[in-house]
Amino acid sequence: MFGTITAGISQGFIWAVLALGVYISFRLLEFADLSCEGSVTLGASIAAMLIWKGLNPFLASIIAFCGGCIAGSVTGILTTKLKIPPILSGILTMISLYSINIHIMSIATGTSGTANLSLLTFSKNTIYGVLRTALGLEKTYVTLICGAVFAVVIIAVLYWFFGTELGSSIRATGSNEKMCRAQGINTDTTKILGLAISNGMIALAGSMLCQYQNFSDVNMGVGSIVIGLASIIIGETVFMKVKNFALRLLGIVVGSVIYRIVVAIVIYSGMPSTDLKLMTAVIVMVALSLPIIKNAFYASSKKRKMRSEAAEIDAEVTKNG
Repeated sequence: MFGTITAGISQGFIWAVLALGVYISFRLLEFADLSCEGSVTLGASIAAMLIWKGLNPFLASIIAFCGGCIAGSVTGILTTKLKIPPILSGILTMISLYSINIHIMSIATGTSGTANLSLLTFSKNTIYGVLRTALGLEKTYVTLICGAVFAVVIIAVLYWFFGTELGSSIRATGSNEKMCRAQGINTDTTKILGLAISNGMIALAGSMLCQYQNFSDVNMGVGSIVIGLASIIIGETVFMKVKNFALRLLGIVVGSVIYRIVVAIVIYSGMPSTDLKLMTAVIVMVALSLPIIKNAFYASSKKRKMRSEAAEIDAEVTKNG
């Protein structure tokens, strides 16, 4: 059980990077970006292909991040310049990335139509393989340490960036776009930049995930948007009253870890892997319902307290009358 929980925490840190990327588009920009599933696979495909070609895994992950930024920029341009609705823009980018990802993986093998790449032969050349050799620890603990460091660094960078004038402009665009335009802010630019950062982080998460699993597959991003949203919702539920931006980002990481721990425990208990999507939907529904359940509980408790006090007053009046 301990090993299962540790593995869940390790994967939680990887998925937290994706959740932070989803948070930028869905919460800060208020933009329903559905290109997430394609960007995850894009990052994985680029990293796997470059590792096949012998490139340093850290540099491969950085290039994967840049690839995700380009994908996010395309979504932003489709929306801002071509006036295509946000949801449709994300879908168009996601569909396009399906074919692009196959072409990227085909570069590694030299054969067209390559839908997946195995990194088992190159496991020592991944980030986790390099760190495992350097630290002399098991893969789970290396993933745990690496993921925690990545999460802390990313939170620090995001906290700094979104505190700058440019970052504040991106946040303001999501809060009140018309007011931003009235203040002279180019909201088209802030949207494109925000979506680029969002998808870049999602692609980075994909590169980390493929190196952890030792393979890249064209369908590995399916359902990732739901996982990201589930992590955000759980984190926001746990840190419901927190207003500090850094703690909100930390809450997303905590939400991702909690989600993966629950998934790991459920799998350990014997649930078929085919039911994971159903379980994810249930977790999201429960997380979304918690604030309403909590408010209803408090309201019910308050009514009971008021009735009790009223009954005591009536009893006292009757006694003295």
